[in-house]
Amino acid sequence: MKRVVITGMGALTPLGNNVNDFWNNIVAGKSGATLLTKFDTEKFKTKFGCEVKGYNAEAYFEKKEARKYDLFTQYAVAASDEAIKDSGLDFAAMTEEERYEIGVIWASGNGGIGTFEEQLKEFHSGDGTPRFNPYFIPKMIVDIAAGVISIRHKLHGPNYCTVSACASSNTAIINAFDTIRLGKATVMVAGGSEAAITPSAVGGFGAAQALSKNNEQYASASRPFDATRDGFVIGEGAGALILEEHDHAVRRGAHIYAEIVGGGMAADAYHLTGTPANGLGAALGTKKALQEAGVSPEQVDYINAHATSTPLGDIGELNGIKSVFGHHRVKVTSTKSMTGHLLGAAGAIESITCALSVKHDIIPATINTTVLDPAIPEGLDIVLGSSLHQTVNYVVNNTFGFGGHTATSVFKKYQP
Repeated sequence: MKRVVITGMGALTPLGNNVNDFWNNIVAGKSGATLLTKFDTEKFKTKFGCEVKGYNAEAYFEKKEARKYDLFTQYAVAASDEAIKDSGLDFAAMTEEERYEIGVIWASGNGGIGTFEEQLKEFHSGDGTPRFNPYFIPKMIVDIAAGVISIRHKLHGPNYCTVSACASSNTAIINAFDTIRLGKATVMVAGGSEAAITPSAVGGFGAAQALSKNNEQYASASRPFDATRDGFVIGEGAGALILEEHDHAVRRGAHIYAEIVGGGMAADAYHLTGTPANGLGAALGTKKALQEAGVSPEQVDYINAHATSTPLGDIGELNGIKSVFGHHRVKVTSTKSMTGHLLGAAGAIESITCALSVKHDIIPATINTTVLDPAIPEGLDIVLGSSLHQTVNYVVNNTFGFGGHTATSVFKKYQP
């Protein structure tokens, strides 16, 4: 099997609109939560979230072109453009045949949900005559971001989307990793984007009792593992990674952030939205990822947990981690305490965090958590308060989604 490395990254997040700002704020332990501005929340029980701030579509598109794309696709372009530039790959200078070997796997859990809402409002506000924007379907469908990225850069390799709810972008990265390992591409653009801070999404997640309602303390409402946690804080944005076959990257003198060495997927097979108390699906996915990587649990320095700050989900995941790692006191954190939950894009921005963790030997802390839930299994080292500076050789990234989907990836410090 071929080795796969990360040579470029891009981010558009509630903590910064590029990778550098995002990482600096993650390390500093800043909260991205604010009162929502995208719609009137007066009649909603949850009035806050983690919005992208200062996004300007005209920095990426002509005004007429931007109208063709839902916000989730615009976010995908912003992050992937940064990642491609960061990689040093000049697609425009390549031959068409070279671009046959470069593909895109892009994820989203909700796709163009904002566009869907807008079109239905227009339809129901009229006389019942079906008048729809000709771009309605291509703006809405979840695969369109992958298509737009490939069209923008003339990339002819494998191209599709992955949808596994909040595991979607980690699944995309694992699939891109496998595509390169198997020799079916040389370079892959992989990641995910989400623009689901809309009335229907906030209302729907709220009705499912998934969202925090801590409006009085919104900046610290995302508090994974805390005894007082009451639900996740919705976020939006995008994360992009350039995955590249190792020898190809070395030949062109690419800057390498980290190596991906394993990916495992499984299912809870339990409940539409709930997590089993024993974290079975999470444990199975992690075991598969570690086995593929050839890494023992004792070698793992840090787990970036899925931990969204829901009462049942956090404990189920930690029980699954405990079942895999046993007596090894692995460091565990949840960066969702800062970013909120970016749904289908969460795995991508957390993969960026994992790559930079092994690159810079820093483990970001979980913020906002003050009283650990007494149900947390003993022997896990949950990092609270301030980031840790220590050697980090292996990082595990956990992501889980409604429907019981689990995806776990393993990152390794790069060694030539």
